[in-house]
Amino acid sequence: MMLDKWNEIIFSGIKEKLQAAAMKLVAAERNGEAFDSQLVVGVRESYVSLSTDADEPLAIYKSHFERAYLDATEEFYKGRAAQVLEENGVQNYMQYADSKLREEDQRARRYLDTKSDSLEKLLNRCVSVLVVSFQEQVLAECPGLIKADEIDKLRMMFRLIDRSPSGIPTMLKYLDEHIRCEGLSDMVANAQTITSDPEKYVEQLLSMFNRFSTLVRDAFYDDPRFLTARDKAFQEVVNDTTVFKLELQAPKQKGAVAKIVPESKCPELLANYCDLLLRKTQLSKKLTSEEVDAKLSDVLLVLKYVQNKDVFMRFHKAHLSRRLILDMTADQEKEETMVNRLREAGMPADYVNKLYRMLQDIEINKDLNKNFKSTNIGSNNNRNTMADTVNIKILNAGAWSRGGERVPVSLPRELEDFIPEVEDFYKRQHNGRKLQWLHHWSNGTISFANKIGRFDLDVTTFQMAVLFCWNDRPNDRISYENLRLATELPDMELRRTLFSLVAFPKLRQQVLCCDCDSPNPREFTDSTQFWTNDEFCLVKNGKVQVRGRLNLIGRLQLSAEQSRETEHDDIVALRVLRVQEAIVKILKMRKRVQSAQLQTELVEMLKHMFLPSRKLIKEQIEWLMDNHFLKRDDNDINCFVYVA
Repeated sequence: MMLDKWNEIIFSGIKEKLQAAAMKLVAAERNGEAFDSQLVVGVRESYVSLSTDADEPLAIYKSHFERAYLDATEEFYKGRAAQVLEENGVQNYMQYADSKLREEDQRARRYLDTKSDSLEKLLNRCVSVLVVSFQEQVLAECPGLIKADEIDKLRMMFRLIDRSPSGIPTMLKYLDEHIRCEGLSDMVANAQTITSDPEKYVEQLLSMFNRFSTLVRDAFYDDPRFLTARDKAFQEVVNDTTVFKLELQAPKQKGAVAKIVPESKCPELLANYCDLLLRKTQLSKKLTSEEVDAKLSDVLLVLKYVQNKDVFMRFHKAHLSRRLILDMTADQEKEETMVNRLREAGMPADYVNKLYRMLQDIEINKDLNKNFKSTNIGSNNNRNTMADTVNIKILNAGAWSRGGERVPVSLPRELEDFIPEVEDFYKRQHNGRKLQWLHHWSNGTISFANKIGRFDLDVTTFQMAVLFCWNDRPNDRISYENLRLATELPDMELRRTLFSLVAFPKLRQQVLCCDCDSPNPREFTDSTQFWTNDEFCLVKNGKVQVRGRLNLIGRLQLSAEQSRETEHDDIVALRVLRVQEAIVKILKMRKRVQSAQLQTELVEMLKHMFLPSRKLIKEQIEWLMDNHFLKRDDNDINCFVYVA
């Protein structure tokens, strides 16, 4: 009652003057003048204390003091902001706006009631005047600042624009464009190096990723929106086909010409880099165990952005097969760790399980060979010697996936006579199992002697079969036709094998000679003559060696028995099956589903393998309908129904 009378009789007559005086003091403070801030606080408290309305205790304060304060603040900066921008330029203006927003925040905490929403209202007014009004000019500076790596200015811009309701999407667009443009420019500039060197390629990608990540962290405080923009743009760089590409043939349709679909070669190069780290190479030998782990982690980081992980998986498995079969693994523990990491990265369980089984097969074979050698102790000398030198690998056809491939070859007598011994030993332990010999995966070491010296040659079974043709007649010349009859190798395999022995890279003297002017496997005829090279030798530091070891296996087997086109066709065929399987799985679970939802769930289900195109999805839906796995709903053509 008394407060109401005080407000009505006394305060109502002076409040406008008090309010105006308080606003003048605040304006003076903004202009750098000093005064007792308690004078303004006292006026505010007078307004706060006058209200007797229990439901709206701050009604008088809000309708008078708060409104006057907000209006005065907005009016103060309206004229000054445009003047500062015009006289000092955008970048200096950003500094001005940033400092004034912080000043007004601190000032409002002193002069406005902190229990109300006055502070939020004040900052909204300031942002509207200082930021939103000049947002277009400020954002125009963003691309240049990003390109120049002006971290401090970008950080200031982010603080300003983040207060605006509409500015961040534009900054995200500029960041996206910068990462894509700079990333692809870097790749094109270094194309000659990175296309032939997987290590340089991965280092290039990681260097870019770290550079962009540092930018997002330092300039944009690792804001989730900017992290997402970085990820999307970097994914575009990783999956780009400008520098190099795989050309996969689209699934063939009846009466249609097969279309070549370009894809990034990144997954293949990543798999090659993994192979360099996990195989016995100069790179893996010079790195410590911790450095290898770190680089494998880098591979998995890049792999996260690869869309077509099925290509990586296929090449990685081929490399693993080669390492295990040729005993080229640098560290078995690292192989197991890599498989575990692939599982943690979300690789398909069936793929990872096959890798585990491959590693298990090699461990099981260690015991198998130990038992085989022990059973041959006391046998006649020839068998005992062979048992000590032979390393048997019994592989599970389901895990290694290529058990059905067989290439005919006539083996040297020593091996041909020994094979039944191995089969009998294995069948005694595993009754009912059938062995299928994969000679194109086998290899061995033979001694090659000539007038220069004696050399140990690591060779494929096919190379061994060819070289053994001279075992009983070392000085003879043998025609291509007779070599084919003696080895029983298919024409293509024999040509490739002979070429590897007459034109092996980096050898001054080849193991075999031929009467061709320039050896070319396509030009070998039935009458082409081959003979052993009496001048064959190894040269080290310019000196001829009379002893030494040479690996002639090269890239001949495992990955080379199929053409690259066949390899790519297999990838496409497997994708078709994966899409069909996923569609049936979704329909079987849901019974009926809308077309849009089916596509969304399909992409989600297959994202850890590859990104199916709409065309591929449509074609497989049609195939499944033709084969009565699903049908369209009678009342809704966009709805598919599972057919039991």
